[in-house]
Amino acid sequence: MKKKSFQDYLPFILLAIVAVAGIFFDVPASFSDPEGKYNYGDIAWILVASSLVFLMTPGLSFFYGGMVNRKNVISTLMQSFIAAGIISVFWVVVGFSLAFGESQAGFIGSPSTFFFFKGVTSGAPWELAPTIPLLLFALFQMKFAIITPALVVGAVAERIRFTSYVLFMVLFSLLVYAPIAHWTWHPQGFLFKLGVLDFAGGTVVHISAGCAALVGALVLKRRKDHVEKKELTPANIPFVLLGTGLLWFGWFGFNAGSALGANALAASAFATTNTASAAAGLSWLFFDVIRGRKPSALGFCIGAVVGLVAITPAAGFVGIPQSIFIGFIAAIISNMVVHWKSKSTIDDTLDVFPCHGVGGIVGMLLTGLFATKAVNSAASDGWFYGNFDLFKNHVIGLAIVVSYSLAMSFLIFKIINLIHPLRVSEEEEINGLDASQHNEQYHPNNMKVGGNGQLKEEEMIAG
Repeated sequence: MKKKSFQDYLPFILLAIVAVAGIFFDVPASFSDPEGKYNYGDIAWILVASSLVFLMTPGLSFFYGGMVNRKNVISTLMQSFIAAGIISVFWVVVGFSLAFGESQAGFIGSPSTFFFFKGVTSGAPWELAPTIPLLLFALFQMKFAIITPALVVGAVAERIRFTSYVLFMVLFSLLVYAPIAHWTWHPQGFLFKLGVLDFAGGTVVHISAGCAALVGALVLKRRKDHVEKKELTPANIPFVLLGTGLLWFGWFGFNAGSALGANALAASAFATTNTASAAAGLSWLFFDVIRGRKPSALGFCIGAVVGLVAITPAAGFVGIPQSIFIGFIAAIISNMVVHWKSKSTIDDTLDVFPCHGVGGIVGMLLTGLFATKAVNSAASDGWFYGNFDLFKNHVIGLAIVVSYSLAMSFLIFKIINLIHPLRVSEEEEINGLDASQHNEQYHPNNMKVGGNGQLKEEEMIAG
């Protein structure tokens, strides 16, 4: 057993400090609703929607875990799923306050507003969600904060240290996610005031994570197998199908829940979400056939997820017919970017930037094109309906978010590498991160472990 360093103890020490500090915060006297301001149908729906959004994180784990090499399945699953633990605690301590606390010049929330959820359990409802408790709104937003840094895992899979990625999740949430969420979703945020529309997180979640993913892939450099141009087959396609199903299912909470009530807008967002995803899955599949490939389960799954990404900013602002086009065109553009990336030296392991980054960018621009007051009276009409200003504002907002996420993510990865090496050793990479990072291995029925710790194929024995 290697000698323990202070870095090994630090995560436990920090968690212990947070746990002990929590003892000294007052418990509110009442959770009741004496003024009758809440709508219990809305509360029931947002409770369900919050649960659906949480389900997306294990869904993402299976989606990513099924696509990597067999020796990295568990590490990839774990790197995604650990966000449920890390960000849940971070959000209660300071994350919600930074994103939705009292605005500081439109750039960030005051960390003291909801520090350790102070006032969240008994405070007035959020001004844009007046029919549900503030606590429920905070928990719904927590699920978004959880999945966002988990998305980046796919770009740096198979070569990043687990402990380094844990630190990345905290710093990304602190320095990238919380500020962009405040800019976009807080009524005093400068992008909100500019008129940028992001119904459920195309900008806040997917563009920010997609840009961080691209930076991570560049900073960590290429995997040994990628340099040697080895063809690596996915470990478990059924895992990918399962993950896609869980993501698609959970995305109804992601988008329809962002109506923040059980209302007609939620139903519309539900419909546009399903329609865009279906169109995108088919578009990716058929486009592959045109390019000479066979229709694959993997292709349909990736396309469906791209459609979900692209419709996210638009879900509550566009009509159902327009959502078909959004899914259709987003899948083609992402497919082409994936193809271009495969010819380059960029080693984004699971194409996070082409799918989430580019998908989010396409969705944001098309929201500026197709948004209409006919669907959401609180929105502005898009360029397609004669209002160029909305599209212009989306281009400005896009440039700001992309630039900020790229620059800050680069800084985060560089700082982490100074504190603790980002990348595993070459030997650990060859043997797989399951063994080196977690001392666990994925053993499907037709596999066995060789003497050197590597997984080897074994013929299935009938009967």
